[in-house]
Amino acid sequence: MGNTQEKPSGSGGARLDQATAGNGTRSWGGGSTDKSHTQGFPKKGMANGTQRENSPAGGQREQSSPAVDTSYLDAPAGALPPHLARLKNEGNHLFKHGQFGDALEKYTQAIDGCVAAGTDSPEDLCILYSNRAACYLKDGNSSDCIDDCTKALELQPYSLKPLLRRAMAYESLERYKKAYVDYKTVLQMDTGVQAAHDSVHRITKMLIEQDGPEWREKLPEIPAVPLSVQHLHRQKPISIELAQARAARAAQDEVRRKEAQFSVLKQKGNDLVKKGHFQEALEKYSECLTMRSDECAVYTNRAICFLRLNRFDEAKQDCDSALQLEPSNKKAFYRRALAHKGLQDYLSASTDLQEVLQLDPNVREAEQELEVVTGLLRQSLMKSTAHTPRV
Repeated sequence: MGNTQEKPSGSGGARLDQATAGNGTRSWGGGSTDKSHTQGFPKKGMANGTQRENSPAGGQREQSSPAVDTSYLDAPAGALPPHLARLKNEGNHLFKHGQFGDALEKYTQAIDGCVAAGTDSPEDLCILYSNRAACYLKDGNSSDCIDDCTKALELQPYSLKPLLRRAMAYESLERYKKAYVDYKTVLQMDTGVQAAHDSVHRITKMLIEQDGPEWREKLPEIPAVPLSVQHLHRQKPISIELAQARAARAAQDEVRRKEAQFSVLKQKGNDLVKKGHFQEALEKYSECLTMRSDECAVYTNRAICFLRLNRFDEAKQDCDSALQLEPSNKKAFYRRALAHKGLQDYLSASTDLQEVLQLDPNVREAEQELEVVTGLLRQSLMKSTAHTPRV
């Protein structure tokens, strides 16, 4: 297993889980690797591990050998026995220094030791599985990462980091529905996990493209996180900076949510138009415009519905709105021409159709419609002339 790996996004794969020490604080490991000490009698020239060398003036001068700090190995690690705690602490140290393969071996030894000793500490074993999963994730081994995260969650349901790491692994395997469920579960516990927010936004777009407007119906059930678990995370004190960041993320999420909802509604409207259900499509487009009133395509699409329902005044108004947003929109001119035609304003219809052909001479429908409208305008003028009394 190689040690140089692509760093997964977010905090879930970058920091390890830690057991709570006896004093209620978090033990994060640190220091250096475990080095074996010289056993037996001191070597020649050594006195109690201190190097002695002759000085020019005669006699001897003491020179201390460099001290290696391995105190982190004996840091408290939950309820683990000392020899297993040392393995876990060494794994944390190796992971911190980018030695993911070596860290994985230490976690594996600690897990095997727990199983062999029958250690009754689900929280500690959960952390070991979660930490080993972080090594697998760093190493690009998503399948084993998922297995270890699932074992961790069986021991301690609704543990945030195993959920986040499993979501990342699912996403890397393009198992987007399962990744979405895990990310959404994480956000029930902690809305401040930016990696989860970003991934939900990204995956939502993929699922809409993949499964269409009914994509939510094809998702596995998202578990409801118990309120006690949610409160536990929300009661953690946060800094002003984090609070501001969360507020900014919440605003971004609201924008993204509305964008996704807008896209779904618009697509539903388009599908209904194709099926000839113009009244239902009109309602979808109207709902879109309550969310975003500056989308030209929604006005021109809704204009189609009004035209098919013979609501020509409203069709004209939608085309007017579209042309205010995009003054050279060919579809808006063409559909307004049809609205004018329905209102028997053939002169205005002719003007709009000529505008279409000026923008694009190759619009065959506009040419054909212009011929029809020109004929209707001629007939209208002739009738008007016939009914005008002679003086």
